[in-house]
Amino acid sequence: MTDNPTKASVRFDGVQKSFGTVKVLEKFNLEVQPGEFLVLLGASGSGKTTALRILSGLDTPSAGQVYIGERDVTQVLPKYRDISMVFQSYALYPHKTVAENIGFPLKVKKIPKAAMEADILDAAKQVQLEALLDRYPRELSGGQRQRVALARAIIRRPSVFLMDEPLSNLDAKLRGHMRAELKHMQATLGITTIYVTHDQIEAMTLAHRVAVLEKGVLQQLAPPSEIYNNPANLFVAQFIGSPAMNVIHGSLEGASFLTNGAKVKTKVKGQIPKAVAGVRPEDCDVTNPGKGSIRGQIFTTELIGDHTLVTVNWGNDQIVVKAHKDFDGKQGDAVGVQLPADNLYIFNETSGERIR
Repeated sequence: MTDNPTKASVRFDGVQKSFGTVKVLEKFNLEVQPGEFLVLLGASGSGKTTALRILSGLDTPSAGQVYIGERDVTQVLPKYRDISMVFQSYALYPHKTVAENIGFPLKVKKIPKAAMEADILDAAKQVQLEALLDRYPRELSGGQRQRVALARAIIRRPSVFLMDEPLSNLDAKLRGHMRAELKHMQATLGITTIYVTHDQIEAMTLAHRVAVLEKGVLQQLAPPSEIYNNPANLFVAQFIGSPAMNVIHGSLEGASFLTNGAKVKTKVKGQIPKAVAGVRPEDCDVTNPGKGSIRGQIFTTELIGDHTLVTVNWGNDQIVVKAHKDFDGKQGDAVGVQLPADNLYIFNETSGERIR
C-alpha cells in the first residue's frame, strides 16, 4: 500500500449553518494542523456533527468557507475532497465479504486485482482482521464490523479521516480496546483526523486537541490537559471530568468565597454577588467536622474500586469527594470538606465567565 505523502490541514473560516430559524453553527472558526487528531466534543445538538458533515460535503454552510490544505472545498462534491468517513452505523454491504467491503473504494477506482488484494491484506492487518477476510458482516461482532469500516477508510489513504461517534455502538470494554487501537493507528499513519463524540473520556484519551462546542459556539480549543486543568468557562468546567466538577453557589467578596455562612479563601479577588466555585472531586478532602472549609452530612458513599466517592450535602448543593478506598463513613455522618484555594475555580454564575 502506498503511503499518502500529504498530511492536510483543515480550516473552517466563519462557517455558519442554520436550518430555518435555528442556528446550528455560529461563526465557527477552527484550524486543524496536518497530522493532528482533533476531537469535536459536545452534547447532542451542539453542532459537532453538522461541522463534520459540512467538512465532508454532505451539508452546505449558510455562510463561510471550508479549506482542506490550501484548497477551498466549500462547493466541491464529497467524492473530490480526498476524505474518508467512518460512521457510528458501520455502513457495510451485507452481501459482500470482509475483503470485498474493505476493497470497495479501490474497486471503484478500478485498481488492478493483484495490487488491490495486497492493499486489502495490508489494511486488514492494521486492524487485525486478516483471518476474517472471507466472512460476511452478519458473522462478525460489533467490534469486528467497526474494524472493517476502519480498514475500508484506511485503504483509501485519504488526506483527512472524518469519524462520527465510531465507537458508540460498542460495549464499554471493547470501546476501551478500540480507543487504544485508534490512537495507535492514527499515530502510525499520521493522517489528519477529525473525530466527533459526546464522550469526554474518548476526547481526553484520543485527542491532541479538543474543541468543545455548545449550541453551535466554540467554547474552548486546547489540549486535553489544559481543558481539564484550565477550563475557559463554567460550561467547559462542568462538561469535562468524571465525576463532574463540583459547583458550589455563593458570592465572591474580595479574596473570599462566601457560601451558606462559610468563608473559603480564593486566589482571585473581586465583588460578584452571584458566583460559583468549582472544584474537582480529587482536589477535595474529607476531614473531621471541625477541620474542613465547610461542614455537611454524608448523602451517600460509592466504592468504585481504587477509590470511594463520598457525596456530601451542602445547602442546596452536593459536593463529591474522591476519598481513599478504605473510607468508612456512613450516610448521615457529619464531616468536613477541605476546599483548597489553589484548586478552586471561581465563575460568574450569570455569564458563566471564569474569574481569573
